[in-house]
Amino acid sequence: PGGKAVDAPIHLLFVSTAEGPVASHPRGLIVAGAGAVATVIESYVSSGEGVYFTNAVTEVVVKEDAVITHYRFQQESERAFHVATTQVHQERASNYASYAISLGAEIARHDLSVALTGENIETTIDGLYVATGRQHTDSHTSIDHQKPHSVSKHLYKGILDGRSRGVFNGKVFVREGALLTDARQLNKNLLLSSDAHVDTKPQLEIFADDVKCAHGATVGQLEDEELFYLSTRGIPPESARALLTYGFAEDVISRIKLKSAREHLDRVILGKLRQNLLGAQA
Repeated sequence: PGGKAVDAPIHLLFVSTAEGPVASHPRGLIVAGAGAVATVIESYVSSGEGVYFTNAVTEVVVKEDAVITHYRFQQESERAFHVATTQVHQERASNYASYAISLGAEIARHDLSVALTGENIETTIDGLYVATGRQHTDSHTSIDHQKPHSVSKHLYKGILDGRSRGVFNGKVFVREGALLTDARQLNKNLLLSSDAHVDTKPQLEIFADDVKCAHGATVGQLEDEELFYLSTRGIPPESARALLTYGFAEDVISRIKLKSAREHLDRVILGKLRQNLLGAQA
């Protein structure tokens, strides 16, 4: 309700127990009234390694002066297929922050669209995708500045190993009349294998004057000098790779304000990286 501040996070937990090929179509609707404040966690997990399809839709409406912090964790079975859409509607002076983490599924895609329909809006879109083996992960984002005096910050990072593939396509629109918009977008990717592949395409479409906009993308590998430095300090090669890789991801994880969620991600991501390194050695 309007004016209500919810102290504890609201957790939407979707658990798949499928053993055979089934499909589920969950839909979530989050409406924050004027001046409301809440944190929402949206989690997709599985109890096994079954083959199934998740087709999810989440709609978020952030009314005037409302503040919503939205964490989205995708940890499906690595044999599953996960396709999801998140649509966000922000009104004047509202604040919406999204942290989307993609770790599971054989093929995963998340489309996130945010419409800034009023003035003095703040939007933060952070994301992290980690893919190993033959996983394929797609992240498609769209931020639509429709009115003046709004700010959007957009950081996505990807870690890819094995024969995995990542796709990032981020769009920022600054509509005619949306003066004094400040929009920043950055996608960084770390390839741990010569067989891993990433396609990145940050985009800006600006139809207004007197704005500050920037976008960029990077693709790189671990530095041999950094690995050598850690080896001279007695750190084994596999631990050094895991440490440097985790440091790359920490830039996104450290932005998560909810301590329990941050600690959970620390364990899950370190476990996934360690398991993959041990598998590569075997």
